[in-house]
Amino acid sequence: MFKKMLIANRGEIACRVIRVCREMDIATVAVYSDPDRDALHVRMADEAYHIGPAASAESYLRGDKIIEAARAAGAEAIHPGYGFLSENAEFVRSVAAAGLTFIGSPAEAMESMGGKISARKLAIEAGVPVVPGTTQPLTSFDDAAATASQFGYPIMLKASAGGGGKGMRLVETEGDLRSAFESSQAEALASFGDNAVYIEKAVIKPRHIEIQIFSDTHGNHVHLGERECSIQRRHQKVIEEAPSPINSPELREQMGAAAVKVARAVNYVGAGTVEFLVSDLDKSYYFLEMNTRLQVEHPVTELVTGIDLVREQIRVAAGEPLSFTQKGVRLTGHAIECRIYAEDPDNNFLPSPGKITRLRIPQGPGVRDDGGVYEGSEVSIYYDPMISKFAVYGRDRTEAIARMRRALIEYEIGGIMTTLPFFREVMKDPDFIAGNIDTGFIDNFMSRRGGKPASEANTAGLAIIAAALQAGTTSPKMDTRALPQQNAANRWRDYFRQMS
Repeated sequence: MFKKMLIANRGEIACRVIRVCREMDIATVAVYSDPDRDALHVRMADEAYHIGPAASAESYLRGDKIIEAARAAGAEAIHPGYGFLSENAEFVRSVAAAGLTFIGSPAEAMESMGGKISARKLAIEAGVPVVPGTTQPLTSFDDAAATASQFGYPIMLKASAGGGGKGMRLVETEGDLRSAFESSQAEALASFGDNAVYIEKAVIKPRHIEIQIFSDTHGNHVHLGERECSIQRRHQKVIEEAPSPINSPELREQMGAAAVKVARAVNYVGAGTVEFLVSDLDKSYYFLEMNTRLQVEHPVTELVTGIDLVREQIRVAAGEPLSFTQKGVRLTGHAIECRIYAEDPDNNFLPSPGKITRLRIPQGPGVRDDGGVYEGSEVSIYYDPMISKFAVYGRDRTEAIARMRRALIEYEIGGIMTTLPFFREVMKDPDFIAGNIDTGFIDNFMSRRGGKPASEANTAGLAIIAAALQAGTTSPKMDTRALPQQNAANRWRDYFRQMS
């Protein structure tokens, strides 16, 4: 087993890995950028190394600096968490070339599953159902129009590279195709350096359900059941639960077997997730993509299986076989996770950076908070504004909802806007309680309560944020609640003008 490990990440996931390493008697090394000098993960680690300024491209995405820090600290392995370099095949190879162990999947598997088009091809070859769509990038608008006509509307345009909903557009009519195609290509190029997009037939009332898989270097491939991840804003998950309210044992086994086929097809090693779209109408399921890393929502799987996925990642990377078999995996009870973000739900989930002036974390039976902040810490404008992964466990879904409802009332965060009020309302919503959810849940929920759907996010405000991050500016102190009457664009425009 490793004696010392570097965590190539920040925030709550870095804290999560550090906690497991302490239990395994592994010394930890943190890395940090300028604004993260006093971050919780830096305080928790045994050692910490500065790797650059605020911009991710000059710090957390600098694989050379991270490897240099690992060598200087005498670390034997690097855990990437998720995001940043966690699915960067070249970084994996660089880690190996430096004589270090990467805690994650092989570079070849990342490359096979990194492009959605290549992943679709592999899934088809493995006999796994996929949403009808193209297996080659669209070459032009005329190509897109002909292909869309062939499949019939509605269709989804998707970026071949990357994820997080970037480059994804729902097109319901032929008249909407040109603008959607051009904006999808532009966003894909800006986000991933690749403007390749493809078409899929849109699934009506889809649920986003994923299967957790795990593989080792001894040829063992297993699945650990499913997670319901349909509640999303801007195609990014905010509430997850395990198991799914609609999955029967038979459907779970079918989807689990399909996920394992995908894992075998790419000779997978480590923790991974195979994502599916499931029709709420007839329960048909289709391969969507594979994430070759640990997922943000892994705690709900841990709660219902009793298996520590991060510990298992480290064991497998050290060459040990899985500590469980497929027959030994049992799903017991129900777990729900809410991603607590520094965002304003009533302002289209725009970020709300600033200083946390008050923090009271719930306690009690079945409550788990994977946090990365403390009272007095800053939520930076430079990184994902997640504060914590907050999860609860109950004997069944009804008890889990009641426990989450109680715990969210106790959760207090002062100084910034957060998604806590939104989650408190969702936990009382009749449709959520009944399990009537799909990927359009938030839009429908916000419309019913009189707010704007989250899909109508103020793009001008988001563009200003992106421009400021690209420029590498530094942030002044600002109470984002001080301008409640301003619209989102003016609010953020004024905010960033203070930096000039």
